[in-house]
Amino acid sequence: QVQLVESGGGLVQTGGSLRLSCAASGITFSIRTMNWYRQAPGKQRELVGAISGGGSRNYVDSVKGRFTISRDNAKNTVYLQMDSLKPEDTAVYYCNVRIMGLDYWGQGTQVTVSS
Repeated sequence: QVQLVESGGGLVQTGGSLRLSCAASGITFSIRTMNWYRQAPGKQRELVGAISGGGSRNYVDSVKGRFTISRDNAKNTVYLQMDSLKPEDTAVYYCNVRIMGLDYWGQGTQVTVSS
């Protein structure tokens, strides 16, 4: 079965950095577009960015220039490097993959940015 396991969240000060990881299993990882979402308290879940199987990336405007998504197909892992963090980046971050119209999610990892 599909499993996504995130790690790397934590508490960081404004301007700091964190790197999130998402280890995938049960899928042909190398061909899949992998997505990072986040959900802040009281807000809807939003797409942060995505990386295709070919390595193309896109990001929501609010994180462009600060966040970088990468992948290691040998390790079935996708990463979210977050730099210049702001308090408004505080959220639970989720890894996602959509296969044949079905969404699969990790358990989420909390990122808290203190001001």
